[in-house]
Amino acid sequence: MRREARAVLTAAVAALLAAGGTAGCAAGPGPDDGRGSGHRAQSPSPGPSSREPSRPPSREPAAAARRPAAGPVLAVKVDNVRAARPQAGLDSADVVYVEPVEGGLSRLMALYATRLPASVGPVRSARESDLELLRQFDQPVLAFSGAQRKLLPRIAGAPLRAGTPEENPGAYVRDTARPAPHNLYLRPGELLPSAAGPGALTTGFRHGAAPAGGRPQTSRTVRYPAARFTFTWSADRNRWLVAMDGEPAVTPGGRRLAPATVVVQYVDVRSSALHDFRGNHSPYAETVGSGKAEVLRDGRAHAAAWRRGSAADGTAFTAPDGEPLGFADGQVWVVFADAS
Repeated sequence: MRREARAVLTAAVAALLAAGGTAGCAAGPGPDDGRGSGHRAQSPSPGPSSREPSRPPSREPAAAARRPAAGPVLAVKVDNVRAARPQAGLDSADVVYVEPVEGGLSRLMALYATRLPASVGPVRSARESDLELLRQFDQPVLAFSGAQRKLLPRIAGAPLRAGTPEENPGAYVRDTARPAPHNLYLRPGELLPSAAGPGALTTGFRHGAAPAGGRPQTSRTVRYPAARFTFTWSADRNRWLVAMDGEPAVTPGGRRLAPATVVVQYVDVRSSALHDFRGNHSPYAETVGSGKAEVLRDGRAHAAAWRRGSAADGTAFTAPDGEPLGFADGQVWVVFADAS
């Protein structure tokens, strides 16, 4: 009897160990394909009818998002004039902010927390309003190339790490096939040891089930004085296809940029006290306060309100009934539009 009992116990323990070993070997997404050099390394592109991978929507934050961040979020200032396109690394960003700059043009700020691409760029200069926008994160790394002379002391005194080419020459490379200044690229892996994890994205955004209501929306255009962005719904990809100034926005490999959620956030845009070398005052987008917004997800447009109580807070978006408005799982683009 004792011999039979030992045999049963031994079999049970072996089965338990086998189950635990199988669970421990489950593989998650692999790192970016680093083959090639510079900003030309790209992930394979899906066919035109492939849908983007997504996790089931939930009204509660994912367990990974609740874990403390393993490091700082990376913010990169990305050039957005025609000569800078196609940009590298935008498809890997968790959040892309579209900001107004001098001359009615735009610039992008791409945020990276869940993964670091091989290359991001072209990298350009910082603006005063970036400092307020980045206060919502814990000691973020801001990668930029140059800034207005009077802004540099403010950047040095801000609660962030400035990842500039001067301080980190090994993290930047010039693409000699492009004209300067639209040819400076960041290699994020040379600036940070690893991605921080989703816990670093303290934006205040909630990802979850789609709100009730909204209206069907196939295309939405946001205009700046000298730039425009169009987001067109693709049912095949379950994403919003981006166009800039009437041209499809693509990666260097030709794949369309396609966020899951687009936010048109109406903010007060005033003139900064700082200006460029031509004397044009920089627009300052007020991202602390409250106002109206429009949230595009799942082929529908939802009226929303936004609120950010202080620069240290994230931005909350609510539906007309006052309930938090869930974003679709995946990349988010936030376009700052003038509320006036």
